[in-house]
Amino acid sequence: MILVYTGDGKGKTSASVGQAVRALGQGMRVAFFQYMKRDGLAGEQKLLRDLLGEDFKAGGLGFLRGPEKFPEHREAAARLTKRVVERIPGLDLVVLDEALYALQAAVLTREELEGIIALCESSGTHLVLSGRNAPDWLLETAHLVTEMREVKHPYAEGIPAARGIEF
Repeated sequence: MILVYTGDGKGKTSASVGQAVRALGQGMRVAFFQYMKRDGLAGEQKLLRDLLGEDFKAGGLGFLRGPEKFPEHREAAARLTKRVVERIPGLDLVVLDEALYALQAAVLTREELEGIIALCESSGTHLVLSGRNAPDWLLETAHLVTEMREVKHPYAEGIPAARGIEF
């Protein structure tokens, strides 16, 4: 099954972590990979590393802030994609957090993501993809799509990101 958590609202990573925890609670073999997030910044990373060991990796370099940084980000995404592909056959569920942001930024290609989807399908591995702006072709391919919609966010009122809430 392919599950997509997308939209401009908060909760995509939280839903992905919840899906991973639910699968772990059922005795499933789970891996969680973060495409754009750097290691050591988000609260879920410590917990996921403790639960998953080598099957957790925050392989990103943070936000892609300019075209001059693209090659570094592309290389980081390619390394992570290689790791994902190597692990899929032994897993029941794989989560690719922020994969849709990586796709939109072109540090992850459509061909690479389609290859991951095909490998998951042939291996019987469930796949969770998160991030903003899921493309139409993926929405059509996915079995479950949830769109998070922002109604109100404290940042709009000048309130900074809160530890344990946004990161």
